[in-house]
Amino acid sequence: MKFGVIGSGSWGTALVKILTDNGHEVTWCVRSGKLAQHIQSRHHNPKYLSSVYFSAQSLRLTTSSLDVFHQSDAVVFAVPSAYVLGYIPSDLSSLRKELTIVSAVKGLLPEGNLLFNQWLNNAGINDDQFIALMGPCHAEEVAAEKLSYLTFAGKDASRRNAIADAFRTPFVNTVTSNDVDGVQYAAVLKNVYALGTGIANGLGYGDNFQSVLIANAAGEMKQFLQAISEEKNINYAASVYLGDLLVTCYSLFSRNRSFGNMIGKGYSVEAARISMQMVAEGFPASKAMMEINQRVKAKMPIAETIYQILWNGLDPLEGFENLEKLLY
Repeated sequence: MKFGVIGSGSWGTALVKILTDNGHEVTWCVRSGKLAQHIQSRHHNPKYLSSVYFSAQSLRLTTSSLDVFHQSDAVVFAVPSAYVLGYIPSDLSSLRKELTIVSAVKGLLPEGNLLFNQWLNNAGINDDQFIALMGPCHAEEVAAEKLSYLTFAGKDASRRNAIADAFRTPFVNTVTSNDVDGVQYAAVLKNVYALGTGIANGLGYGDNFQSVLIANAAGEMKQFLQAISEEKNINYAASVYLGDLLVTCYSLFSRNRSFGNMIGKGYSVEAARISMQMVAEGFPASKAMMEINQRVKAKMPIAETIYQILWNGLDPLEGFENLEKLLY
């Protein structure tokens, strides 16, 4: 299968590794001609996961997203949600019906707080052409070939299974799902809750409190997902829901936890954003999810507290002292 990958950060790099290791041809859209030339000649990304080396025979570098769309059977988006639409062709009617769009995006598009598939659907792209690629799976562990799990959610079972098979390796197990919207909202929310766990850590709360915080966050997530999901009998203890929440809240690789930790230690939001080398999706998501929840009306005191701290200047210690009384 011919794949295109858009995004040259750590997650995009990890996905290119998986695909080229499995022998698939990959057209990789990266940020600059200089970076493309470096990867083409030296076979590794100098900025992200620089220890990962690629097969030159399987890889073609470009800075044009149009090249990716024209030369691929499936296009994988692995960029922050705020940048997704900058890579979409202006004439979507030209996209082949056979083309599959695979989203590894773990945030909401700023234009209307939409999931990527919702935006594509509004633009006339068939639901069957979309696959959501979710975790739990840190790019750093994929690079180190540590056993990881990926979940592929899509409406078209044959297309979904084919994409999942393409990513399966001895160190990547793949799982499939019908819950396209649910797995994406879970990926958005786990970043918000990981940011909150980081705030708690920065404030000096220990593991005991953080475990209670995460357990309650899992309950909030379940309530929200049940309210929005068209799918029934979902196991919210599965890896793509609870598993991804846990690893994002606890892992030292988690950029959202790191962002929150700085807030808890007294950094301003702007200072924390400047200090981060990568985008913390939980920051914009904290506001977007509160706006969406005005319609859904799920009970979400943890997400509400995080939003108030980040966007309305609530003192982090005051916010968490108030939360202490609500957790169980």
